[in-house]
Amino acid sequence: MGFGGFFSYDKPGPGIKKDGPKKKTFFVLFEIWWRNLWKLCVSSLVYSLLTILLIPGGLGAAGITNVARNLARDKHSFGLSDFFETVKKNWKQSLAAGIIHLVVDIINAFAIYFYWFGDDVLSIIGFGFSVALFILFRFMKYHVWLMIITFKLPLKKIYKNCFLFAFVNWKANIIIGLTEILLLAICVALFFVPYYIAWVVSILLATMVFPGFINLLTQLLIFPKVKELVIDPYYAEHPDEDVQLRVNLGLDVEIEEDSVFEDKHIENENK
Repeated sequence: MGFGGFFSYDKPGPGIKKDGPKKKTFFVLFEIWWRNLWKLCVSSLVYSLLTILLIPGGLGAAGITNVARNLARDKHSFGLSDFFETVKKNWKQSLAAGIIHLVVDIINAFAIYFYWFGDDVLSIIGFGFSVALFILFRFMKYHVWLMIITFKLPLKKIYKNCFLFAFVNWKANIIIGLTEILLLAICVALFFVPYYIAWVVSILLATMVFPGFINLLTQLLIFPKVKELVIDPYYAEHPDEDVQLRVNLGLDVEIEEDSVFEDKHIENENK
């Protein structure tokens, strides 16, 4: 709910008719985002606070991914209660993944900075490799927390599959990456405006608006490919299995908000 009933955009909408024409992802994104604006803003703020207080940021990422995943699947989300329940159930892998990405980002940032000032062939190769590694891990990152909260897999196999999706899902990854750059550019540009109000707006956008928006976009774009390559093949061979779990996720017949897929699901896809 919004404060005192105001600014409340989390009322359930009419839903999506199965037999109705499919809307473009662009329109679905803004429709879902606007309808759940307050819920996403609150989740974004908590995500930002957890990321600031717990530097790796993995815990907040798991929470907001769950909220965004449910909304992207046109399912109801309780917002913060779902957020914290997901964090509680997946905190070990989420924290570990956050630390991994933090370490890799720091190493990549140092390498890019170091090779940038070189003028020999080795520096050019090192710079190109560092940039490529940064982009690869960024693309993998879009899938990591969805995998953590959706599948019961060891972290090693989660990263193995995220590595594959970094290439298989390259179109979606590029769209998400360009959107992130655009939103970052907006925040930075506002800081060059010589008015305090512009700085306040920049901070509010970066902490309350953009995280929810980009996570919602991410789930809308990457989940269909995960469903196509991992979930559908398994249930094509096991049509009567986990019916209620599939119903809960909004599949043909709705995954629970905790991890429900076993190791064999991914292994089936990799065969």
